[in-house]
Amino acid sequence: MARIFPRSPRRVVVALAATLTVLSVLPALLSSGGSANAQTIGVPSPADDAFYTPPAPLPAGQPGELIRQRAVDVHAEPLSQVPMPVRAWQLLYHSTSATGAPNAVSGTLLVPPTPWLGGGDRPLVSYAVGTHGLGDDCAPSYKLRTGTENEIALISQALFNGWAVVLTDYEGLGTPGEHTYAVGQAEGRAVLDAARAAARVDGAGLSTSGPVGLFGYSQGGQATSFAAELAPSYAPELNLVGVATGGVPADLDKVARFNDGNVGFSLILGAALGYSTAYGDVPFDEILNDAGRAVIPRVSKACTVELATIAPLRRLAEFTTVPDVLSDPRWQARLAENRAGTTAPTAPVYLYHGTLDELIPLPVGQELRAAWCGLGASVQWQEIPLSEHIMGVSIGGPAAMLWLGDRFAGKPATSNC
Repeated sequence: MARIFPRSPRRVVVALAATLTVLSVLPALLSSGGSANAQTIGVPSPADDAFYTPPAPLPAGQPGELIRQRAVDVHAEPLSQVPMPVRAWQLLYHSTSATGAPNAVSGTLLVPPTPWLGGGDRPLVSYAVGTHGLGDDCAPSYKLRTGTENEIALISQALFNGWAVVLTDYEGLGTPGEHTYAVGQAEGRAVLDAARAAARVDGAGLSTSGPVGLFGYSQGGQATSFAAELAPSYAPELNLVGVATGGVPADLDKVARFNDGNVGFSLILGAALGYSTAYGDVPFDEILNDAGRAVIPRVSKACTVELATIAPLRRLAEFTTVPDVLSDPRWQARLAENRAGTTAPTAPVYLYHGTLDELIPLPVGQELRAAWCGLGASVQWQEIPLSEHIMGVSIGGPAAMLWLGDRFAGKPATSNC
C-alpha cells in the first residue's frame, strides 16, 4: 500500500527541506551499501526482486510504455524508518539499446503530495544520476528505497520546487544483464523513455504534454547530453524546455586516455565492460590477460566507492594482451558513435564544468560547448572556478537546478556562445 502523505503544504515544505540536511551525513553512511537498512525495512535486492525481471519474451511496446508499476516508500537516509513525504512509484518500461534493440529499463518516479500551483501542468525532471557502479544493488531505485541515494539533496531540491522527478536506472542496472555503463546512446534513450513512462503512471497526475527538463552530471551529464541530442528524432513529442548537464565525458576516448594511469582508472575498466556489453563487435573478453580476468568480475558488481578503489593509478595495458586497446578500429567506431557534440540540441542547454576536474578534464567540456555552439544550439556555459569533479556538482548542481526553474517558468534562455 502507498503511504498516506500529509496534506499540509507547510508540513511538506518542512519535511522536504529537512531532507536537504542529509547530505552532510551521507558520506559516512554510504560505505555500508544500504544492506543493513534494506534488511531492517524489508527491501529485497534487485536480484531477489521479481519486479526487475521483465516478462520473457519481452512484450511488444513502444519506447516509454510501461510494463509495470508499483507504489513504494523511499528514504532520505539509511537510518530513518520514516519515508520521505512524496508519492513514489517504481517503474519498468520499454526502451531501446544502443544498437536499436528493444529492452526493458527500471526507474523511479517521485511526485510531491501537494497540488502544483505554478500554473499549467506540473513540470517533470528526468534526472540522470552520476556513476553509481555496475552492480544491481547500485541502482538508484534500490538506493532510494534503502536511503543510500547519494544525490538525494539535488533530487530534493527539485521536489521542494513542486516538480516531479523520474530517475532511470539505465540499461542493465537493477534489471538482468550487465549495465551498459558510459554508453551514451543507451543512456540517452533510457532518460527520454523514463520521462515518457512517468507521464503514463496511474495516479501520478502528470500530463504527456507537460514541460520536461533534463538534469545530470558526470555519467548523468553524458546521459542528458545524449538525450538532448536524440530528443528531436527519438522523442519529438516531449515538451523538452531545458537541459542542465555538467561534468560531461563528451569524448570518452580522450577521457579514457586522460585517466589511463590516473586516479579514475577504475572507471575506465567499468566503461570497457559497459561497451563490451552494449556492442558485440568490440574485442574485450578475448584480449584480457590473467589480471584482467581476475579484476573484471569485481568491477561488474562494484558500486561507486568500491569501484574507485579497485585499480586506481593503473593502466589498461596491465590488464590486456594488446598494448593499445583503444586504437583498435572497432573500438574507435563505437567510441565515435558515443561522442557528444555531433547534433545540436533544440532545447536550451546549461552546461557547466569544474576548472580543476581530475576525472573529466576541462577541455573536454569546452570542446562540447564549442561543438554545440557551432551547430547553432543555445548554450549557457559556466566554468566552476577551482573545482574538482565532486565540487563541480556541489556548486554547479544547485545553480543548474535554478536554471531549470527559469525554463519551467517560461523565461527565455540566454546563450553565451
